[in-house]
Amino acid sequence: MISKYITENGKFRQIDEFMPGTWINLTAPTQDESLEIARRYNVDLADIRAALDDEESSRVDVNDDYVLILFDIPSVEIRHNQEAYTTIPLGVVWTDDAIITVCSAETPVLKHFIVNNIRDFTTKKQVRFTYQIMYRTSMLYQSYLRIIDRRRLEMEERMGGATEDADIVNLHEMESNLVYFDTSLRANRMVVDRLTRYSGIRKFPEDQELLDDVIVENLQAIEMTQIYRDILKGTRELMSTFIDNRLNNIMKLLAAITIVMSIPTIISGLYGMNVNGNGMPFSKEPWGFMIICVLTLVICIVVTIVLRKKKML
Repeated sequence: MISKYITENGKFRQIDEFMPGTWINLTAPTQDESLEIARRYNVDLADIRAALDDEESSRVDVNDDYVLILFDIPSVEIRHNQEAYTTIPLGVVWTDDAIITVCSAETPVLKHFIVNNIRDFTTKKQVRFTYQIMYRTSMLYQSYLRIIDRRRLEMEERMGGATEDADIVNLHEMESNLVYFDTSLRANRMVVDRLTRYSGIRKFPEDQELLDDVIVENLQAIEMTQIYRDILKGTRELMSTFIDNRLNNIMKLLAAITIVMSIPTIISGLYGMNVNGNGMPFSKEPWGFMIICVLTLVICIVVTIVLRKKKML
């Protein structure tokens, strides 16, 4: 899908025709749509469609007629019937007449610009627009990281009760999300460093403060990711400890039950042996069977009390 926007006289609006200073937003474009934009702005078709490849690495390519900037943005997907986070590439192409953004899916990063929620945003300042996109990307990373941490806290609160298999799967998903985030954020940092150092990219003094904010927010997102990974590692160890402790308690309970149940088994086994009954206690008594049963019960009760005092039951 091709969408075209422009800022004129301080007002942001969507347009139907191609004009100088236009922002062209390509969302999951078809081959024909990509070819149309590539021919119109003299951009390599492979560069237009680079952002559609999930395995494409973040980079900055400066050509004679255009500049290609690729970096990763966070995205929501459904895994195991629930929301999970991953990263997808976002391509930004600077040409003389337009700035082109390419992404394989709709993203909240660009949604803020489409609904005109960004201050001092104009489609005609390509460098500033790109810095604003990268700034919103870092902020979205941090927002998703906080959501992941809240999920971890909810999981820890449930950990005192019965730990379900779904909790283990969720913990693995959160760890995977943080791995994706950490890898993508570090790659984005290299892109920002390249934009900072490369002399072939036009820079304006009024954009330096925004670039500094991008660097700070990206570094903060990297630190948050590392901190949350360490905390999740501790949560996994805590969950493993809980599971081991429950298993030990179950084994201890089963051992105690076995001890108690073995008492009537031993006594009944002795009285069931094929020997002369004259030597067996209570064998000649009219209430001998009842007496043996009562004595067995008493012994079991005594053993149970002892085991409870030793906290085995």
